Order: sequence, then C-alpha cells, then structure tokens
Amino acid sequence: MHKLSYFFCAALFGLLMTANPQNVAAGNRIVIYDDIATEVVAPPSTLAGVKANDLWVTLGDLTRATRFALKPQGVCREQLCFPLPKKRKAEFLSKDGSVTWFNLSEFARLVHQPVAVDTGDAGQSSWYFGLRSEVQNGYLASFKAPNFTLPDKDGKLHSLSDFRGKKVLIVTWASW
Repeated sequence: MHKLSYFFCAALFGLLMTANPQNVAAGNRIVIYDDIATEVVAPPSTLAGVKANDLWVTLGDLTRATRFALKPQGVCREQLCFPLPKKRKAEFLSKDGSVTWFNLSEFARLVHQPVAVDTGDAGQSSWYFGLRSEVQNGYLASFKAPNFTLPDKDGKLHSLSDFRGKKVLIVTWASW
C-alpha cells in the first residue's frame, strides 16, 4: 500500500507541475520528503560526477527539504545519523566553486529508501522520497529496550537505564 501511494503522489504532483509549469523555475526540482514539498535548485551542468538520473542538491537545500545535515560523523537529523562510506565519498559529494552538492538519490539508495521520480518539461522534475523500510515496519520504535535490572556474577544489581546513551551488547540464553 505504501509504495502505491508514493507513486500516486509523485505522479499526481508531476501532473500538477506540468499542467502549471510557471510554479517551478526552469530546471528546478521539487523534493517531497516526509510529505512536505520543497523546491530545490538544479545543479550546474558543469558539476562533476552528476548522473542524469540522480538528484543533486546543495547542502542548504538538503537541510531545508529533509531536515538532514552533513556533519563530520555523516548525514544526520536529530539523533539519527548515517555515516557515508569513505571510499564512496565522490558518489555523495561534489564541489562547484564554493557550493557543495549532495547526491540525495545515492543517499536514498544507501538507506534503502524508495524514490519515485517524475520528469517534466524544461528539466523540471518532482522527487518523492518514501519511508525507509525500518520506519515502514516500525523497527525504529522497537530499538529502545525496556528497562530491567539483573545481578552480575558478584550479585551487584545493574539496570539497563544506567547505560542509556552508551552502546550495550545484551547476550541472552534460555534452556527451553
């Protein structure tokens, strides 16, 4: 159901854009992310590494359209952060003068996010980014373990809440 609605929304938005093209400047793109439409500028034709089927956005447009920002640890939004593979940096980032461009399409592929694209006249296009699979399936909500308290081998009690904000490996075993 989700994938069908993504394609329907993108197609509908594309039809609206082609029916009324003065809404978007020539060559610009509309990004629909978290069901919010944002107009972003198109990259210059001189931008290195640009594939015709990828969406490159400025870092400012990345944040405006998706609320993600490029940080040293990766592409982040609030507590959620996706590191970019160091060996593939050129697939995600390109510089044109003082402007850094980010490949939002490649990022969507990295995080397994469905994308629907509708290209219109004069280089206009609309890009609909659906929910990542872990969000669709509710995995993120289930990543927070409930608090519990157990003794260590010396009998000292430890609660999971004592370790919030730290990485914890929980090993379980059952005889049944």
